[in-house]
Order: sequence, then structure tokens, then C-alpha cells
Amino acid sequence: MTDLSEGIATPAMPAEGPKPSTGGSSPWHRAWRILRRDRSAIVAVTMLLVIIIASLAAPLYASSVAETDPFRSNLSGKVMIEGKRVKVMQPSTEGLGLGVTPIGPTWERHYLLGADTQGRDVAARLLYGGRNSLLIAASSTVICLILAALIGICAGFFGGTTDMILSRILDILWAFPVYLLAISLSIVLISQGITIGPIEINSNSLLLPIGIIGIIYVPYVARPVRGRVLALKNSEFVMAAIGLGIPRWRILLKDILPNISTLLIVFVPLMMALNIITESSLSFLSIGVQAPDASWGTIIQDGQGLLYTRPIVALAPGIAIVLTVLALNVLGDSVRDALDPRTKII
Repeated sequence: MTDLSEGIATPAMPAEGPKPSTGGSSPWHRAWRILRRDRSAIVAVTMLLVIIIASLAAPLYASSVAETDPFRSNLSGKVMIEGKRVKVMQPSTEGLGLGVTPIGPTWERHYLLGADTQGRDVAARLLYGGRNSLLIAASSTVICLILAALIGICAGFFGGTTDMILSRILDILWAFPVYLLAISLSIVLISQGITIGPIEINSNSLLLPIGIIGIIYVPYVARPVRGRVLALKNSEFVMAAIGLGIPRWRILLKDILPNISTLLIVFVPLMMALNIITESSLSFLSIGVQAPDASWGTIIQDGQGLLYTRPIVALAPGIAIVLTVLALNVLGDSVRDALDPRTKII
């Protein structure tokens, strides 16, 4: 009988009854059992689901609740508050009283978080901005992981000239500071757009920030993937498969890919958190998401001039970024611990 609790194998004996549960029939089932019992992971997933659902409901909120167009200027508009019609852009009470100040938070269905300098509903724009920020972060994460996996597997498994060429390309990308590379690519591509044969990508397309962010982080994921593949290539079961004459493509599909999948899964929430921060930074600098689209970074930029009068305009997207990144980091740590074979099941 095999004593799994002690990790010592003894010669098999005929079983006299049902064996006790050993915690799951596969590493994925085992990881799922650990995650289900991790309260911090449950809280993080719940928070992410709330943010994602709220962002997806942006059109419903804007049309049915706020009853406003968050992308159209409303400088001369009025809103009903406590039975009174109030101007969205109110006369300034500071200094000489010149100019106007957007209405502050009403904590009601109309202009819940107030208005920005164009008289647009901040709450509605916050939800629309969340849709774009999450879409860019998720899409760029997928692109980054696919490219990193392809480069890391080819470099680590085939070695030789292939490894040398791919490693030097990664070194060149790694030599640039991340934000300097992202800013440089954004300025060039957003100012000119991209035309590849019949395919034309305009400067205001979300595909540009998705592609830029997806590329700049490839070296940071490809390096660990390459190291894992090199370790697997020299392992006994892969050497045995090569000695038996099994085709390389079959070794890649059956032995290499399943063993690096856990590494890529751990990178998913961590890269999404990093990509949200990067996208917000680029959009804040006006080289990310372009008008008329909105993201959390562009909303912070809109509220930069209202920090002393209407700070909620910049604070709301900032809080949304903090909560989302915090939840993703906590989830990433929990997933890493769950996929660690040394973690014990409680």
C-alpha cells in the first residue's frame, strides 16, 4: 500500500476497502481545493467580479440611471436635485468669482460623483473607463503571454543559434526602461497610426495601446519561461522521451507545455495588474486611450485641474485602480501558492 501522508512508497498490497481521499486526482483539482479555502482569494475574486460587472453595465447605468451621455459636453445643462433644477456648471466662488466650477457629488442617480470640466457625469465615465482599462489590460496580457511562451519555448528547447538570436532580442528590449520604451512607441504609433497592406489602424484605436503594452513586457515573462523549459529539457523524463525517438513536437505538446502552463497561469493576474497601471500612466500622458474614449487614466487627467475644488473627479478612478490592482495581486499570490506542490491541503 502507498502511504501518501508520509510520502514513502511501499510494495503494493491488495486493498481491503476504499482508500482515503488524497486531496484530488490532479494538480488542478488540488489547487482548486486550496483556492476555495483561501479567504483572501475569495475576497479578491469577489471584488474583481463586482468591478467587472459594474464596468460592463456602463451603458445601462448611463442610459437608465444617470440618463446622460458621458461622452458629450454638457456645459449649459441642468440637473434636478431635491426638486430644484441646478446648473451643472456653477459660478465659481473662489477669488473674483470668475469662471465656473462643475457640480460636486450629488450622491443621487444624476451626477452621483459630480461632473468634470466638460459637464460630463463622472460616475458614468468611470464605468466606461473601467471597460477600456480592463479590456486593454486583459488583451495585452494574453498577447504578452503568448509571445513570451513562444519565444521562451523556442529558445529553451531548441537552443543553439535559435536561443542566441532570441536571447539577444530579449536583451535589447530589456535594455530599455519599460515606460521609456512604451512612451516612445506610443508617441510614434499614435501620431501616425499603422498601415499594414490593406489593414489600417487609426491613432485612436484601442489596438495600439493593447499591442504596445503587450510587447514591452515580453522579456520579463519570456526569461522565466525559457529557464523552466531548460530545466525540463534536461529532466529525466524528457531525456528518456528523446532517447526513445519520440518526435520533438510531441515532446513539446505532451511534456513541455503542460509543465509550463502553471507558470503562465500565475503570471496572468500579476501581468494584468501591471498592465492596468501602465495603461493608466500612458492615458494620463495622452499617449494611451484617445478621445472620445475614456479610461481610468484619462479621467485622472481630466480631474488634474480640479484637485482643489472637485478632487473626487481624480480620486474616483485612482481608487478604482488601487482596488483592482490590489485584488489582482492578492489573487496572483493565492494562485501561486495553490499551484505550489509544497503547499499543504488543510
